[in-house]
Amino acid sequence: MAPLRRRGPTDDEKKRIPPGQHRVDDFPVLNVGAVPYANPPSGWDFRVFGLVENPLRWDFGEFRALPRSRVTCDIHCVTAWSKLDTAWEGVAMSWLIDQVAPLPTATHVVAHADPDYTANLPIADLRRDGVLLAYRFDGQELEPEHGRPLRLLVPHLYFWKSAKWLRALEFVDADRPGFWERYGYSNTADPWKEERYAF
Repeated sequence: MAPLRRRGPTDDEKKRIPPGQHRVDDFPVLNVGAVPYANPPSGWDFRVFGLVENPLRWDFGEFRALPRSRVTCDIHCVTAWSKLDTAWEGVAMSWLIDQVAPLPTATHVVAHADPDYTANLPIADLRRDGVLLAYRFDGQELEPEHGRPLRLLVPHLYFWKSAKWLRALEFVDADRPGFWERYGYSNTADPWKEERYAF
């Protein structure tokens, strides 16, 4: 992997970069294993299930026909890089939550992604402004290494919570640690509190 390009932040940027982070201008790629595919596989779909009144499923074309939102935000990786003013397009999570109508017993969501990855989040985190089911970045389709055709974008948390190659969201009644949380990463992942690890 090429070294990360760094430059000193402006005073305004310093206020936007959490403790222990540095700014990058490129977009580093960090995966668990290889990129699973370059384009959506035959039969690709995205579904929402579990403790919801209205379980839903969309194929690729149907998902792209849903209302589109645009988000500009800063993102922060647990490996200490931050990228500012990133531009994304996709479906707003707040809109999707309204469509599926979580049951009163639902408290958390498990994001299921290819090839066999999960990330866990409280529903309250997914309702926050800027959370997106993203399929475009910087005016272009997502690159395969960044999650094509769909990734979760949760900009207020460390970026491992923004699962790439997203296939489903499961609404559940208790917290279920995801892939990295089972390896000792923080459950809450707040970059401003440097919640990198659980210990």
